[in-house]
This record gives sequence, C-alpha cells and structure tokens, in this order.
Amino acid sequence: MTTETNPAAIVDWEPPMPPTDLIFDDGEPLESNRHRIAMNVLIRSLQQAWADRNDFFTGGNMFIYYSSTQVRNRDFRGPDFFAVLNVDGNNSRQGWVVWEENGRYPDVIVELMSPSTAAIDKGIKKNLYEQTFRTSDYFVYDPFDPNSLQGWHLDDNQQYQPLTPNDRGWLWSKRLGLWLGTIEGTIDRETAIWLRFYDVAGNLVLLPEEAAIAQAKAAAIQTEAAVAQAARLAARLRELGENPDIL
Repeated sequence: MTTETNPAAIVDWEPPMPPTDLIFDDGEPLESNRHRIAMNVLIRSLQQAWADRNDFFTGGNMFIYYSSTQVRNRDFRGPDFFAVLNVDGNNSRQGWVVWEENGRYPDVIVELMSPSTAAIDKGIKKNLYEQTFRTSDYFVYDPFDPNSLQGWHLDDNQQYQPLTPNDRGWLWSKRLGLWLGTIEGTIDRETAIWLRFYDVAGNLVLLPEEAAIAQAKAAAIQTEAAVAQAARLAARLRELGENPDIL
C-alpha cells in the first residue's frame, strides 16, 4: 500500500511564527548600585567614543531573545553590557530580539559578577555565549573585586580561548578595538575601581561629562597660552621702543 502526498498540503504549509508575547522587564534589580553605575559607565563611554558612528547598538540589563524554546521556558538572558556592530543604531529597542535583527547576536558581552552569580557567569552563560551566540569577546568583572577581570575570545574553531592581560592587567577586545582595564575613581558619588575602556594608545575612553570637562580645560589652557603669547609680544615691542597699545 502506498501513501500519496498531497501537493496542496505542502504548498499551504507555513513555518510557525516567532512568539510575540515577549517580556522586557522581570522587575529584578541589579545586584547593587555599584553594578548599576558600572553598567552605565561601559554603555555611555562606548557611546561617547563612537559618537560620530551610527552603525552599532549597545545596551545593558536588557533581555536577549534567541529562540522559541527560550521564550516558552521563560529562560531570560540579559547581559549587563553588550554591543552589536554593523546594525542600525537609530532603531528603538526594548530588548534584543534576534529574529527581528536578521539573526544578529551580540559581538561583545560583559557580565558584572557578584559572589552569587560568578559560577553562572563563568559556566552556563559562558557556554551559551560561546556555543549559541558565537559572541566574539566575552568578559566578566566583579565591581567589588579589582582582581576579578577575565576575558575570552572566540577562535577559528568557534571555541573560547582565555585572553592574556598586558602589563597593566588590561584585556584586549579585538571586536571593539579597545582595551578593558580598571581604574580607581569616583563616579556618581561612588568611589571604586571601575572597569573602563581604553583606546589602542592606552588613553582612557571618557564619559560624556568627563569629555566636557577635558574640553573646557583644554580651552582654558589655550586661552591662557594666547594671553601669555600676547603679553610676550607686547613686552618685546616695548623693548623695541614701540607702544603695543596703539598698534
């Protein structure tokens, strides 16, 4: 006995649609105020560094949806910091929904650990980012432990290899073209050793407010230099018997 296939049934078949009942806020706060500041520092400094670019998206503590199974299981994944390159940075997003982003996953992820999350961040999440996300660069750091910075880069075999720190203890993000390192400072009235970006020359990537202060200082120095130069010129003219005030 043979079973005939109905061609019409094949033509009419359509793949299941992706889920639309997505949750973008589970109401869970970050571990601490320091974790919140640390996350915002990374996001805002990258936005400042690439202020003239519109081909990337960076966010933090936002859900990443990547499969229907994940949605059904309510298996929420929200990296503390992530960046996706070569995408439209103008799009407004409540979260990162892979099937709405042409299958794009984060290129770089940073998880801000705590004693209660370290095992997961360096275990389950690391495996997910390596095997499913194929995220190029993955870093972990505990804002309360200055010696906790670790990182991995995806090699040609699609496996994470640990990054070797430079003589300053910084780790290189090949995908961003930036170093990740630590520096002590006070941000939002909290003094800590913060995880920061550094450019290829080793210069700190500034926050917008830091950049504004630096620009103001540079302008003040330039003004002072111009005033000093004018005073030297006036003195020289007087030595030559000229009155600079009537020139």
